[in-house]
Amino acid sequence: MIAHLRGKLIAKSPSHAIVEAGGVGYELAITIPTYSGLPALDQEIALYVYTHVREDALALFGFLQRAEKQLFEKLIGVSGIGPKLGITILSGMSAEAVVAAIRGNDVATLTRIPGIGKKTAERMVLELRDKLDQFAAPPVTPVATAIEEDVISALVNLGYQRSLAERALSRIPSARNGEKQSFEVLFREALATMAK
Repeated sequence: MIAHLRGKLIAKSPSHAIVEAGGVGYELAITIPTYSGLPALDQEIALYVYTHVREDALALFGFLQRAEKQLFEKLIGVSGIGPKLGITILSGMSAEAVVAAIRGNDVATLTRIPGIGKKTAERMVLELRDKLDQFAAPPVTPVATAIEEDVISALVNLGYQRSLAERALSRIPSARNGEKQSFEVLFREALATMAK
């Protein structure tokens, strides 16, 4: 059974990678987060591998992060979830978000993943909720005050992405230190930060 593979990356796509090790090219199904982290072609790479053996096929699934492989193994332990759907789940949502949704009994979020219906999402929550202790809880992000939320909303209305607006607000020293500021002051400072 192949559990880890180190070699030269000779081909990649959002769903597959081919790694040459010892003169043999191994094709692995991969997730979008793994694809995003792959180096350029002909570079050395190391992947954690899950080997799936069936009567008629042998398939390899590769992951850059050990935690992603471990979550994949938990997911395919749920009845009705095979390796292909496991890859789809981890491509449709970050591992941290999947863990948070399962722990939070958030069936609605899980059903947004293609191929996951309400019954499968409920089974995931039921079967995995108490089995994810090894996965760290996602960092708690500070809740924006009402004024900060208004500033973010105003920036979004001007056409900025919400994530950029939140980042700009977090870089304002007065907002970071929890000082009370008026909407106008914070809005001007956020705009100035985004212009840099």
